[in-house]
Amino acid sequence: MCPKIGNDFWAFSFLKKEKEHDTIMETKIKKIVSFRMKRMNKELKENIMQGTLQAFNQKGLKFTMDDIAKILGISKKTIYQVFRDKEALFLETVDYLFDRIKDSEQKIVENPEMDTLQKIHTILGVMPECYQDVDFRQLYQLKEKYPEIYHQVEVRLETGWEMTIALLEQGMQEGVIRPVRIPILKMMLEASLEQFFQRDILLQNEITYAQALQEVVGILMYGIASEGENERGA
Repeated sequence: MCPKIGNDFWAFSFLKKEKEHDTIMETKIKKIVSFRMKRMNKELKENIMQGTLQAFNQKGLKFTMDDIAKILGISKKTIYQVFRDKEALFLETVDYLFDRIKDSEQKIVENPEMDTLQKIHTILGVMPECYQDVDFRQLYQLKEKYPEIYHQVEVRLETGWEMTIALLEQGMQEGVIRPVRIPILKMMLEASLEQFFQRDILLQNEITYAQALQEVVGILMYGIASEGENERGA
């Protein structure tokens, strides 16, 4: 004869299910909290890098962690919880800036309202609108004071050309630009930008980085002959 299943068994089963339910809920809550913490940390990190660009714009490379803390209205300790020192912060800010430039390039490529020639002209001189006022002319001091950061700027200038090269090739196929050796054009633009970061020529001549960049792109795209001379040469 089978023994009767008593109330203790049902109570045990109920408690077991409750425990399993609590464990599942606890796991879900931990995941939600973890996700929110990561998002908050990412936002804090981006805010600090934005503050770094503002401090750099105000004081050049002489900016301090105190300057950033004051701009953001947070404690300096909070900044050091995210970045170990000024150099690590500035190094990551360089990557952050170039990543935003790449985001802008992607938007240009995908813009249905621009033709190929417009896209080429815009992508060669792209600078995200939110960084138009940042005084990049002061970066010429990087090579001497922060060689590792300067090297990172060089690396980022020399890489990530895939979208631009694809547009140039498309432009040549469509006949909107004449056939050119892309490595030569790339080298000319890189060399110009590196000169801006190596010397104080822009500051001496009171030319903003954005103005200099557009001038270089204009010369690369249309040469130095006047419009009438270009038409006669064609």
